[in-house]
Amino acid sequence: MQSTEDTGTRKLLSAVSHASIFLNALVLSIGVPIAILLISEDTVIKDSAKEAINFHLNMWFWWTAAGILVWLLVGIPLLFVLGIVNFIMPIFGIIHSLTKPNTVFRYPLILRLF
Repeated sequence: MQSTEDTGTRKLLSAVSHASIFLNALVLSIGVPIAILLISEDTVIKDSAKEAINFHLNMWFWWTAAGILVWLLVGIPLLFVLGIVNFIMPIFGIIHSLTKPNTVFRYPLILRLF
């Protein structure tokens, strides 16, 4: 599929997809990359939105697992690590989207459902 978006739009929409994780206190935060996925025709933007959706779903799973494991005290260190990952990795995604708009940032060690 041919790219139809200009570089500025590609940078913005890809960065917004990754930045939506900072709204993760709201369940609707995953709606931002879903909307971008449905609206955009650009393959890089669509792939960035899919990657952000996958990151959201992975974080929700690991937060739930850590919350359950807190009862065994094993989850406390996991919560600390997840907090760091949940904050740092989207920043890497945003920086990558702004500096290399023609490539998609891939989050390491996540299960890609889309």
